Amino acid sequence: MEAKALKVAYIGGGSRGWAWGFMTDLAMDPDMCGEVRLYDIDESAARRNEIIGGKISAHPDARSHWTYRVVSSLKDALTGADFVVISILPATFEEMRSDVHMPERLGIYQPVGDTVGAGGFMRAMRTIPMYVPIAEGIRDFCPEAWVINYTNPMSLCVRTLYEIFPQIKAFGCCHEVFGTQKLLCAMLDKELGIPGVKRQDLYTQVTGINHFTWLTRASYKGMDLMPAYAAFADKYFEEGFDEGGDNNWMNSSFQCAHRVKFDLFRRYGAIAAAGDRHLAEFTAPWYTRDPETVREWKFGLTSVDWRVDDLARRMKRSDDLISGAEQLQLKPSGEEGHLLLKAVLGLGDLVSNVNIPNRGQIPNLPLGAVVETNAFFGLNRIEPVFAGPMPGNILPLVARHIYNQENTLRTALTCDRTLGLSTFLNDPQLASVRPEDGKKLFDDMLEAQRGYLPEKWFR
Repeated sequence: MEAKALKVAYIGGGSRGWAWGFMTDLAMDPDMCGEVRLYDIDESAARRNEIIGGKISAHPDARSHWTYRVVSSLKDALTGADFVVISILPATFEEMRSDVHMPERLGIYQPVGDTVGAGGFMRAMRTIPMYVPIAEGIRDFCPEAWVINYTNPMSLCVRTLYEIFPQIKAFGCCHEVFGTQKLLCAMLDKELGIPGVKRQDLYTQVTGINHFTWLTRASYKGMDLMPAYAAFADKYFEEGFDEGGDNNWMNSSFQCAHRVKFDLFRRYGAIAAAGDRHLAEFTAPWYTRDPETVREWKFGLTSVDWRVDDLARRMKRSDDLISGAEQLQLKPSGEEGHLLLKAVLGLGDLVSNVNIPNRGQIPNLPLGAVVETNAFFGLNRIEPVFAGPMPGNILPLVARHIYNQENTLRTALTCDRTLGLSTFLNDPQLASVRPEDGKKLFDDMLEAQRGYLPEKWFR
């Protein structure tokens, strides 16, 4: 396959941020060019991305040319595609409002609410049925395409693709591990006097599941970083570590002071490798008992009101980019999606952390479950890197979520309320909830998203 003939199907992208970053990365790479077909159930969002994509491709600093074209059906987007990128928002912020905030009536506070817990479960109930026709379309119209998923809940989105089309060539990309690698670089600079290290210079052994990943080994030029991180975690455990600038946890809804990471390292002896907001949702409510506890651990609860306001800001920026009130500046996004595309085209091998089915790379977790480990990307292949057995003290934490996710998949595909309720209540964040209160919450949260669920749920 020649690079100049590339056809990319972009499903979703209405959130703008992911789409614009991907478009910019493509434009700045001289080794690939082609056509991007934009399909979104909100066609106006796709039209906006078509205009902005064209502007990015025509920018004087662009090093390759891409044509952006809105299509009206999933079939039109997928037919003959070489690559498929999926980045959707399942339903609206109103459904997400019930995901995140309805559980607060029982004292359940969710910093994110899109992966596990009450919110993650309900988001999965909406998302999995949306992924079934996408997987079927890939099977029918572009079975040899490579598929990149960016949508959350990441593990279940990728797992659904493989459930519906077992031969699919799909993987999920998430940048959470990158942030922890950057934290290690900051540690090298400020604690060991080794400045200028890039995260790509590190070796890290990644294991776990999306948003609950762990580094069981980390090194730099042969230097074992685990003892240094142990001292680092002890030194900054109480006050947290401020990387400065945009990373100041007090100035952002997404940043943290890494106290949860440090606490998990001190408990389990491995580096928890996601943002504290995500990590806190996978344990019992040690870090999220109430808003004051969250503040003590120095991370934030991202409200849906904040997300609504942020979308308004991005819509305003979209208007400004289209009108020319804001001039485009091409800067790399920091994501690796386009590099992974290049790698499977044979344009440079790469090792990166990705979400793919367990083929034995973590031998003491269930085969077929979607796990996050390093993988080797080369010409028309992805080969998972053996991570070894999950450490015994961490295994129960991770395995519980994997089995819950498998039951969540079965629930969404069958609309089985009995299985759904037991899975919902089995999440550690709901451990202190009385069954009768949990059932009422379960029923009310389902009702809040009735418009996006199969009617079978309500018969």
